[in-house]
Amino acid sequence: MTSIIAIIQARTGSTRLPGKVMYPLDGKPAIKHVVTRTAHADAPSNVVVATSTKPQDDVIAQYAPTFGADVIRGSESNVLSRFEHTVEEYNPDIILRITGDCPLILPEFIDLAVEQIQADSYDYVSAGLKRTFPRGVTCEAFTATSFKRMSEKASEPHHREHVTPYYREYPDKFDLYNLESSEIFAEERFQNRTDLRLTLDEPADYRLFEKVYREIDQEDLLTVRDVIKYIDVNELETINQNVEQKSV
Repeated sequence: MTSIIAIIQARTGSTRLPGKVMYPLDGKPAIKHVVTRTAHADAPSNVVVATSTKPQDDVIAQYAPTFGADVIRGSESNVLSRFEHTVEEYNPDIILRITGDCPLILPEFIDLAVEQIQADSYDYVSAGLKRTFPRGVTCEAFTATSFKRMSEKASEPHHREHVTPYYREYPDKFDLYNLESSEIFAEERFQNRTDLRLTLDEPADYRLFEKVYREIDQEDLLTVRDVIKYIDVNELETINQNVEQKSV
């Protein structure tokens, strides 16, 4: 049986929105939504929150298990080392990299990314090679074999901080696949929505999330389709459209 681990990297020391992963959305910390949505996917065997050993991140280590996640702690700046530690501990076949600032991560994207690796033997699957999704609803999936090869070569500081740039910088060394929004969404209104930011990086992002989670009725998981519909109908995309995405 294939072992698949979802690693959610999270810390409270954000420079633009400190403590963002613990900000409340519908009465629950943002990181709980990330864990819950990740666990809702069929693929992951384990969900691990990888945070730092800094005292300020004790709150993440304390609460993550109550959400159903395991916890691994390591260097704040060398995030890749946290992944290396987790992979050594769990020995998975496939790894999912998810960031803690994505409280609307798509469970169906997680499953489809894993399916692509299993069906076609890709090393690395993401939506970032050519963006067609709103920012903040996707993840990266890669084989443990390719991860070990990559991590041995990833020596630059930005490789260690951002975990996966080496894959994209050296595409000749790996079999890469880009998932597009049309593979998840049949309806055109949800495809190629790169105009939307559904990631939690700045106060404007939180204002959008807080309103969306407060106003949309939800019995189970809040769907990205319902969020996009609500944003479009109420013309809310302007709330955070001027936020500049950090470059890797």
